Amino acid sequence: MDEEHYLNEPEAQEGFHFIQKKGDLFSTPETESLAHCISEDCRMGKGIAVIFKKKFAGIEDLKRQDKKPGEVAVLKRGQRFVYYLITKAKANDKPTYDTLKSSLKEMKRHCKQNNVTHLSIPRIGCGLDGLDWDEVSVILCEIFSDMNLILTVYAL
Repeated sequence: MDEEHYLNEPEAQEGFHFIQKKGDLFSTPETESLAHCISEDCRMGKGIAVIFKKKFAGIEDLKRQDKKPGEVAVLKRGQRFVYYLITKAKANDKPTYDTLKSSLKEMKRHCKQNNVTHLSIPRIGCGLDGLDWDEVSVILCEIFSDMNLILTVYAL
């Protein structure tokens, strides 16, 4: 979908919209929730996690939530939720598709409970974590297809 389609459609039609675009994830409006993958130890020392850590802080808040792989930790920042998908135990581990799916399902529950209709993400699990984007994109569409949600995936 192109930029114009994105700008004209979201509020006009309900349902699930999966949009992939080039750009900066952090340029999204502050009303859009964000998500990315981290380890249970909340290290966030490499990749896009470093930017999340600097921009949203809250490491101690995340640790206090005591989430395990397959769960999701959440920070509220202004009008948005920032979701931290816990997909592995330690920073140097690799996630599995099962822990990713489980974390995404937990995030979906939170999104539904809190009326989140705009969620922006990087290609989760596919950078340093090494999961396959073709498979992850199918998982995302399967999990969120029954929601009224605009899911925008940003790639540089």
